[in-house]
Amino acid sequence: MIPLPSALTPAPSDTFTRRPILALPEQLISQIAAGEVVERPASVVKELLENALDAGAKRVDVRLEQGGVARIVVSDDGSGIAPDELPLALARHATSKIVNLAELESVSSLGFRGEALASIASVSELSLTSRTATAEHAWRIDNFSDSDGVSPAAGGPGSTLEVRQLYFNTPARRKFLKSEQTELGHCHEAFRRIAMARPDVALTLSHNGRVLEHCNSAEPAQRVMQLMGDEFAAAHLPVAEAAGTTADGLELSGFIGLPTASRATATAQYFFVNGRYVRDRLLTHAVRAAYEDVLHGERHPTYVLALTLDVRKVDVNVHPSKTEVRFREARGVHQFVFHAVSQALARAAGTAPSAEPDADRPRDLTALATFPRQASLGIHQNAATYGAFFAETPGLNQVNDLQSGRAAMPAADAMRQTTEEFPLGMALAQLHGVYILAQNLHGLVLVDMHAAHERILYEGLKISLEGDDVAVQELLIPVTFTASAQEVATADESRDVLFSLGFQIGILSPTTLAVRAIPALLARADAATLARDVLRDLELYGASRVLTEHRNELLSTMACHNAVRANRRLNIDEMNALLRQMEATERADQCNHGRPTWTQWSLGDLDRLFMRGQ
Repeated sequence: MIPLPSALTPAPSDTFTRRPILALPEQLISQIAAGEVVERPASVVKELLENALDAGAKRVDVRLEQGGVARIVVSDDGSGIAPDELPLALARHATSKIVNLAELESVSSLGFRGEALASIASVSELSLTSRTATAEHAWRIDNFSDSDGVSPAAGGPGSTLEVRQLYFNTPARRKFLKSEQTELGHCHEAFRRIAMARPDVALTLSHNGRVLEHCNSAEPAQRVMQLMGDEFAAAHLPVAEAAGTTADGLELSGFIGLPTASRATATAQYFFVNGRYVRDRLLTHAVRAAYEDVLHGERHPTYVLALTLDVRKVDVNVHPSKTEVRFREARGVHQFVFHAVSQALARAAGTAPSAEPDADRPRDLTALATFPRQASLGIHQNAATYGAFFAETPGLNQVNDLQSGRAAMPAADAMRQTTEEFPLGMALAQLHGVYILAQNLHGLVLVDMHAAHERILYEGLKISLEGDDVAVQELLIPVTFTASAQEVATADESRDVLFSLGFQIGILSPTTLAVRAIPALLARADAATLARDVLRDLELYGASRVLTEHRNELLSTMACHNAVRANRRLNIDEMNALLRQMEATERADQCNHGRPTWTQWSLGDLDRLFMRGQ
């Protein structure tokens, strides 16, 4: 028998001394609570900002010193606190946000637990100065001076909270804090989250006397673009979806980055539920699933999304930090978010390049690689718009006439007319049997013909498959596997859903399941592993993304093998037909593997490259 490490070895019974059960001192209780609420200076910034917003503030200033460890000051112009309530503001479990259980189950404010200020005060030197609109002057209370009560102070309407020397009395916690720059980075991120959630409020962040961020009150789009930066501003799509009634439904609004604006890490991802920033696995999974068809490799999407729903259908009291939530109807929320983001990605193309080049941009070939590529050309228009194209299209006939010398109008006029009709313009030539060169109103379009055709075929295969019932492959010998109690319960409760997905899963015993049939398209897959994954998805999300992933992987392979290959020569008619199909195909900006299918150079880009007008 392997001996236990000494730290895990129980003490001999003859040396054990029973300690009596005692009530913990109030200070120790607050310090324990502080360990959950006040993880680092950024936690203080978050809590104080939320209190300011709950007080109705329209302007909030945040001042930091030494990354927030030495000093944090948050001033607002909110409603203020009456002097007789100031002692309660620093007491544990004292709040103006809720008064009974019913209000706790329908929380609409950001802070409501009544722990934040008491917890912060237990591990720092804290002072609170506040003045209501009707008071003649402000009042002040702190936790470190000789005065035990409230004293008069100078100050305008609103509140100012000052926190000094965080964790000065708990050195064991303070030694876990990181460098000044690291802690400042976390504070800045907490500030950005609040600023994105409340564009109607003016906010300023300064550090060691230098302003880092200043946000005037603005429209949501303007605030998001300011905080997310130029790359996101140049490559994003709006999201606006609603389901159900106004009083009892779901709404998702905000902005998602184009696949070309993806990142190597899961940063620049902001999700808000009823105005509260959250980190929720269900919501993250729903967005990621929507991007599966258009993201390349291990890239991560960027987004700022706000979900609004009945406050009674979401529990925000899951954790003291209030960044985790629990939905009453988690499966429905997952499906709604997935659908909304998928629709936004399918509806529109990317961002428009600037009409004129920036004077301070470098004038060389390598600079072209940094330009915004896919322009806002309205790709994926109604396919009916192009119905006549494949029969008799005047624009195409004019191009053919021009090539054969039978032009009915000047060449420049003919090309201008045809480029006005189609977002991707008209084909000019083929380059090395791989790329199509086309002219549109913006300038020059370069298309990867294989990648583009691959996406066209892939989307067509998906539409064809979705129009029919799922074909089922019955197994000659059922595949059995040991299952958990939750898997067995899910298999029993989801019989109809499983059948509609092409599965027949029977219960042999409380711990054994048998797979008798699977979708025919996935006949070569490991039946037990596939069944486990599907049951897991059904339990967590109410639908199986696993099946979609497997199915789409197969369809993608089929599309890749049937798409036009490199070095295949296309004539002008064939190239133009491919451009028109791209314009009528959802997600035509990327191939099935997430790589771009086309790029755009504006006339300004080309003029700059050749130094025209310099």
